[in-house]
Amino acid sequence: MPRVDVVPDIPALGTDDVLAVPVGPGGALPRWLDATAAPPVSPELLTGALADTGNKGAAGTQTFVPIAGRRPRGVAAVGVGEGTLPDLRTYVATAVRRGQTLAEHGARRLVLPVDTTAAPAGAAEVRAAVEAALLAGYRFRELSKPHPPRLATVTVVVADATDPAVTAAAETGRVSAAAVAWARDLVNTPSNVKNPAWFAEQAVDRLAGRPHVTVTVLGPEELRAGGFGGVLAVGGGSATPPRVVVARYRHPAAGPGHPVLVGKGITFDTGGLSIKPTAGMREMKTDMAGGAAVLATIDAVSALELPVAVTAVVPAAENSVSGSSYRPADVVRHVGGRTTEVLNTDAEGRMVLADGLAYARLELGATVLVDVATLTGAMKVALGTRTAGLFATTDGLADALRTAGARAGEPSWRMPLLEEHRDLLDSAVADANNAPGNPGGTTAALFLQPFAGDLPWAHLDVAGPARAGSDEAEVVKGGTGFGARTLLHWLEAGAPVDGVTAP
Repeated sequence: MPRVDVVPDIPALGTDDVLAVPVGPGGALPRWLDATAAPPVSPELLTGALADTGNKGAAGTQTFVPIAGRRPRGVAAVGVGEGTLPDLRTYVATAVRRGQTLAEHGARRLVLPVDTTAAPAGAAEVRAAVEAALLAGYRFRELSKPHPPRLATVTVVVADATDPAVTAAAETGRVSAAAVAWARDLVNTPSNVKNPAWFAEQAVDRLAGRPHVTVTVLGPEELRAGGFGGVLAVGGGSATPPRVVVARYRHPAAGPGHPVLVGKGITFDTGGLSIKPTAGMREMKTDMAGGAAVLATIDAVSALELPVAVTAVVPAAENSVSGSSYRPADVVRHVGGRTTEVLNTDAEGRMVLADGLAYARLELGATVLVDVATLTGAMKVALGTRTAGLFATTDGLADALRTAGARAGEPSWRMPLLEEHRDLLDSAVADANNAPGNPGGTTAALFLQPFAGDLPWAHLDVAGPARAGSDEAEVVKGGTGFGARTLLHWLEAGAPVDGVTAP
C-alpha cells in the first residue's frame, strides 16, 4: 500500500506526479482550480473534456486529460457525486486506481484534493479518504516475477489539515486501514499455508506484546478439557488439529463493560463428509474471514489504545475428510453442555461459533456478544455481495452496529429472528439439529442464539461482503476484511447496547 500524507495545500507538481481533480454534480469544478496561478490544466480544457466524455460528476466517473511535456502527462478528473462519505470513498478509490495504472508509466505520487464544491472535508471525510486511499491500493500477490510498479505516496489535500481533529482522524484512518489490510492478508493466504496452527501463530506474532493485549491459544488438550465439542468435531478430520485463539485487550481506563467478539475461523472448508462440489470449494480459503475481522479489530483497538475492554475469540479448524471426520447423525456436546445432532457436516461454522459464544459467556465474563461469520449462502442470495445480514436480540445493539457500519462503509441489513421457525431446530436425540433448512440465514441465527444466553447478542453474516469478485470503491478482489471497521467504530462509540454504553 502507498504512504498517505495529509497536507493543507496542493504541492508543486513534479514530473512523476498525478493530480486528481474532484468533479461535482453537473460537472462542477473545485474553486481552487480557478484560483491557482499556474494550474496544471486549464479549467476550460478540463470542462471541455468533461463534456466530451459525458462526465457530470457522478461518483467514480472519470475523465483523463493528458498534459503535453509531463510524465505521466495527465490529470484525472473524478466524480465525487454529492460528497457523501460513500461518494468520497468511491472518488478516492477511483483516483488511486488510476494512479496505480499510471505508476507503470512512471507515476510515483498521486495528489488528491478532498475538499469538494459541496463542502470542505472534516475529520470524518479525512478518515474515510485515508482509509480508501490505502485500501484501494492494497494487493495480495505471490508471483515468480517482480511486482509491477506502484504509487509510493498519496498526498491527501484538505484545507483543515492542521486541525488536531483532522490530524487525529487521519491517523485513525491509517491504523484502521492497516488492520483491515492484515485481515485481508489472512483471508487471502492459501490454505496449503493457512492451517489452524498457522492462523494462531499469526495472531500471536501480531498482537502479543502490544500494550494491554494478552493472547492465549487453546490447543487440542485444552479444548478437550474445556468441552469444545463443536470445534473438536469439525477439526477432527484434518491432519492439522484445531485451535481457539483468545485475544484480550483491557485499557487501564476501561469501564466495567466487556464486549466479546467471536469470529468463525474455518481455515478451509471441504464440507466434510457432506462434501461440497469442486466449484463450492474454490473460495473456501476465505471461510475464516470472520475470525480475521475480529482479530483485526483488536489490532486497531490496541494501536489506538482505546479506553475499552474487549476480547476476540476465534475457533479455528479445518473441515476436512478422513476416517476421523465427524459424521451425519453424530451428537456433539458443546461448551456449557448443550448438544447438537449433526445432520450436515457442511453446517460447520455454527458448530464452532456455538462453542465460542458459550465460552465467552460462561468463562470470559462477556457483557455483550457479537459474532462475525461467513455463515450461510442464503444471506448472499438475499442481500448480494456488498451487504451483511445482521441479526440481533436488542434494537439498540442492531441500530448501533448498523450506524457503525454506515460510517465505516460496511453496510448491513437487519434480518428477523422469527420464533415461527424455531421448531425447525427440533431433534429427537439432542437439544437441536445443525441443519434446520430454510430460511437458512434465520435458522442458522436461531441455532446460535441459545449459546449467547440472555446477553445482548448480534450476529453478522458476512458470506457476501467478506469476499469480492472484482474491485469496487476501496474493496479489492479477494478477501475484503469486512466487519473490522464496523466493530472499530462501534467500540469507539463505547459499544452501545439499547442506546447506552454496554453494561
